[in-house]
Amino acid sequence: MSSAFNLSVWALRNRSLVLYAMLLLAVVGVLSYTRLGQSEDPPFTFKVMVVRTLWPGASAEEVAQQVTERIEKKLMQTGQYQFIRSYSRPGESQILYIAPDPMVSADIPELWYQVRKRVGDMRHELPAGVIGPFFNDEFGDTFGNIYALTGPGFDYAVLRDYAERLQLELQRVEDVAKVDLIGLQEEKIYIEISNTKLATLGVPLAAVQQALDEQNAVSPAGFFETGSERVQLRVSGRFDDVEAIRRFPIRVGDRSFTVGDLGEVRRGFSDPPAPRMRFMGEDAIGIAVAMRQGGDILRLGERLEQEFARLQTTLPLGMELHKVSDQPAAVRASVGEFVRVLFEAVAIVLVVSFFSLGLRTGLVVALSIPLVLAMTFAAMHYFGIGLHKISLGALVLALGLLVDDAIIAVEMMAVKMEQGFDRLRAAGFAWETTAFPMLTGTLVTAAGFLPIATAHSSTGEYTRSIFQVVTLALLVSWIAAVVFVPYLGEKLLPEPASAAHGGRDPYQSAFYRRFRTLVAWCVNHRGAVVLATALLFAAAVAAFRLVPQQFFPASTRLELMVDLRLAEGSSLRATEAEAARFEALLRDHPGIVNHVAYIGSGSPRFYLPLDQQLPAANFAQFVILTRDIEAREEVRRWLIDLFATRFPNLQARVTRLENGPPVGFPIQLRVSGEHTDTLRGIARALAAAISDHPALTNVSLDWDEPIKVIRVELDQERARVLGVSSARVAAFIRGSLSGNTVSQLREGNQLIEILLRGPDDERERMSLIGSLAVPTAHRQERAAEPDRPPRVRLRGRPDLAPQPAAHDHRARRHLRRRAAGQRGR
Repeated sequence: MSSAFNLSVWALRNRSLVLYAMLLLAVVGVLSYTRLGQSEDPPFTFKVMVVRTLWPGASAEEVAQQVTERIEKKLMQTGQYQFIRSYSRPGESQILYIAPDPMVSADIPELWYQVRKRVGDMRHELPAGVIGPFFNDEFGDTFGNIYALTGPGFDYAVLRDYAERLQLELQRVEDVAKVDLIGLQEEKIYIEISNTKLATLGVPLAAVQQALDEQNAVSPAGFFETGSERVQLRVSGRFDDVEAIRRFPIRVGDRSFTVGDLGEVRRGFSDPPAPRMRFMGEDAIGIAVAMRQGGDILRLGERLEQEFARLQTTLPLGMELHKVSDQPAAVRASVGEFVRVLFEAVAIVLVVSFFSLGLRTGLVVALSIPLVLAMTFAAMHYFGIGLHKISLGALVLALGLLVDDAIIAVEMMAVKMEQGFDRLRAAGFAWETTAFPMLTGTLVTAAGFLPIATAHSSTGEYTRSIFQVVTLALLVSWIAAVVFVPYLGEKLLPEPASAAHGGRDPYQSAFYRRFRTLVAWCVNHRGAVVLATALLFAAAVAAFRLVPQQFFPASTRLELMVDLRLAEGSSLRATEAEAARFEALLRDHPGIVNHVAYIGSGSPRFYLPLDQQLPAANFAQFVILTRDIEAREEVRRWLIDLFATRFPNLQARVTRLENGPPVGFPIQLRVSGEHTDTLRGIARALAAAISDHPALTNVSLDWDEPIKVIRVELDQERARVLGVSSARVAAFIRGSLSGNTVSQLREGNQLIEILLRGPDDERERMSLIGSLAVPTAHRQERAAEPDRPPRVRLRGRPDLAPQPAAHDHRARRHLRRRAAGQRGR
């Protein structure tokens, strides 16, 4: 035996230490497994930031040229972007800044800081009246648990009050990072005064606004400083409720009116409504719960389950809390499935080992498998690798590899014992002849997964644990093979019968003699063997083209995502009406467990790889939970056929949840250039050309239809004579239609806006714009007739400027061609 250090011999000479290490590592592994973070998907960084800027009153073209392009140019100066995509709508600019995919995730926070800094430094270059820019880089926050609070017949304010109470209760649960409320409608107090009535009574609108603002203002009245105390003064008169506003007097000249005399005062909610949430066809308030970083989603799920049951009992009769998304249940099912597959793989390996190696030798391999898994779990806990679909899949993949070293070591030890070696010498021989070849093979196998670890991309970050887990499992399996397997072999391997007769050579059996003959023939005819190998390799490469290629398959989760998009410029009411039609069709389908709708926005991120959608009035998104996989596919086919026949006026998309970083539309083409009309013509021609392809469906443009615009044209010369400016007319019309904020009602911890606007008929009938009484510089009211200044004239045709305008860093204007979903997918 060589005098060099022999680890296997050392293990047998220090049996007590080896046994202690085995037991300790087994216990540490079990404890590490119970403490491993469990999640559905591995964490990865969303390298996207949205820069949103508001410019009320500006057209889409003005927003694009004066706001979007200025910010885009500043963003390009960072020099670190994959591409920049923007959407310019009337009064709003949204820019998506996508960081380079190869950028290391640790560098992303510094890049976001530079973006904020550079855009913040150029705010003075933006036009007056611009609000923002606002930055959103929290795309990675996943709200694994979403609840819907419904209460038919309850006032929405009461429903919101209970939702806020539930929010506070859930925020106290351990491992909860934050709780957001979804679909809130802000309370408002509307003072609706007819423009005609004000003109008839001779009451200036500005006087009403000023009186309300001054009456409800918070102004200091000072204090008395005495020898022992400081006594504050408070002046009464602030509005406490709607009735106080209704009774408030307005003095004009020698006449006095109450606000109630001039118009209607009522308390309501955002009109038009803000993006809202509906559960099973009922208006709801969503309560979204996000887990803190590093938390265990399963333990959080147990705590939330207990809290959910308790909170149900605190709600009044008729108000219910429903589960919309339950990620802990999905993770439990996903992890449970992988663990079941893992144990099945272990059982298969053990059966094969017992069958091929024999009972006692197979038992050595059987004991080494849980030990290696325990050591792997301990290493995963040390390096911060959690249990999720990628790491568990890597464990299943590594299982067939990690037993190789144990089988080689114990088989070599058994063979040498049959040849007459004692146990110590047999273990030492296994180390000398197989240890370093096994280590080399282990490193080579691990190196095969190295490209996954070194891939600088979101996909590489998502799948990196494949390399990490496989490498850890193979390395610890080698350690187990050279340290623990000799100990187990010394205890469990039987004494060979041939040892009493000086041993025998097990390689002289009939099987090995036939196999040796085959190997000798291959060596003697190596030219033919090499040629046959090359031909088989070429045939395999050729046949590989027939294998369907998909890096990430669809998720096995039971949800379906349904996107409904109306024509650009559609109102939120129109979107809500189409969503209600769709809800009615979903109500009685047997394969659907529940469905939730987000009107005017996309779903919050309840699933990490979700392709999250930005808010838009013409957009609604449904999340449909089905009974099982078969029901999911049946519902998907039914929905595709349904949209093709029943909803021809909207663009619908039905998708499964994705695995891996979100892709969105699988095929995306972009047409870029300088001239809008030319771009639109090319894009439409391209759409027509690819729409006939049998593998494509749902072909659409993201910058196509124009929207309607009413142009109010003033005779500027005569308007100036009357002291009327374009800005004053715009502000006046905005106040009449949308309302001007005149004050705030301070109620508890809420601030409720008080808005002054016109009644329903003035806000809904466009024909009345020409008869609005516009205040002049002399504080008089004059009727604006079509033939007298200031003149209002309606143009009954759509504005030809398309909405939204889209820009990126390679062109001022572009059309992106999108074709979503292959048929049959």
